[in-house]
Amino acid sequence: MKRYDYVVIGAGIVGLTIALELKRRYPEAAIAVAEKEQDVAFHASGRNSGVLHAGFYYTANSLKAKFTKEGNREMQMYCASRGIAVNHCGKLVVASDEEELAGLEELKRRGDVNGVELLWKTEEEARSIDPNARTYRKALYSPSTATVDPLEVCLSMKRDAIALGVEFHFNARYEGKWEEGIRTGQGPIRADYVVSAAGLYADRIARDYGFGTRYTIIPFKGVYVKYAKNKTDIRTNIYPVPNLANPFLGVHYTKTVDGGIKIGPTAIPAFWREQYRGFSRFRLGEFMTILFYEAKLFLTNSFGFRRLAFQEMRKYVKPHFVRLSMKLARGVDPRGFGPYLRPGIRAQLLDKTTLKLVQDFIVEGDARSMHVLNAVSPAFTCSIPFARYVVDTIEAARAAANHSESGG
Repeated sequence: MKRYDYVVIGAGIVGLTIALELKRRYPEAAIAVAEKEQDVAFHASGRNSGVLHAGFYYTANSLKAKFTKEGNREMQMYCASRGIAVNHCGKLVVASDEEELAGLEELKRRGDVNGVELLWKTEEEARSIDPNARTYRKALYSPSTATVDPLEVCLSMKRDAIALGVEFHFNARYEGKWEEGIRTGQGPIRADYVVSAAGLYADRIARDYGFGTRYTIIPFKGVYVKYAKNKTDIRTNIYPVPNLANPFLGVHYTKTVDGGIKIGPTAIPAFWREQYRGFSRFRLGEFMTILFYEAKLFLTNSFGFRRLAFQEMRKYVKPHFVRLSMKLARGVDPRGFGPYLRPGIRAQLLDKTTLKLVQDFIVEGDARSMHVLNAVSPAFTCSIPFARYVVDTIEAARAAANHSESGG
């Protein structure tokens, strides 16, 4: 059996960029990627909006703030180097009333601290960017926000990794820790070091190694609706002022890389980890555990979960969903919306002690394994510099262990 220096669990954008970064630093290292599906980006990485965020939503001391601006630039450079299309459409964040103007002011403060270009626009100036944008008095414009096809990016990174000698093991679901590596549905994989970027199952894998014990994943379903009438009624991404107490950005207009228009996403609490449609991939144990924590959140109303749950469930009613988007834009035909698009599920980490959603990226590990526990939006945007951070963390953990063993 071949022995690898590193095995990365999960072939989403985070697993791919970590594998590439490991290979960049250690060209001679043998690196494997174990993925339970038949190809890369089957879950969140291939189902996200494709928006490359600018980095003004996040507090200055967060990892998200640290990596989003840099990640946006590096991802656009990567796409340019591979001939992957980028829609440089920008983003307007609009307000609906006086109270939301205060939210815009806070976003501008965060953008300034994070060094992100963010421009005030009057109502008239906002309409010059998008004639149908609807705002109260003023709006914020982010010129560096763009969109890409996330699946195309992930497939390109897979090709890059294979060209560098990274080996992919598909249909290889993680089945447990092994003293010489990991056990999978395709047999054991022998490796000196394990890196988990397993998304919806990251907490379970981490617990096998003694990490992530205070956390659990709570899944939230994100659904978009396509605007089928035309590609011209909306010119730029148009977002509302978000509730900064939770990590969701609210229903907004997204311009896709091909110029299309969609509204969404929802943030509907799901009852098992891969509840994409009907009872597919239903697991009773997951259902019982997630129901337990969602019931606790509902009863305690932590971070306003009760209201959030009711608001999000209403978005299953398509006319209501469409009406929410109408607050952001005029001149859009409510009858012009087509079907719901393929849903995605956000692997959102919950702190079991505080009953709060974890807002920032979380990485835990030691000299034998490293676990990406929380890599939610904007993880796609952040993925290239975030991968460097993860590998830096691995190096530091291994160096500390070697120092300790040598009696230093």
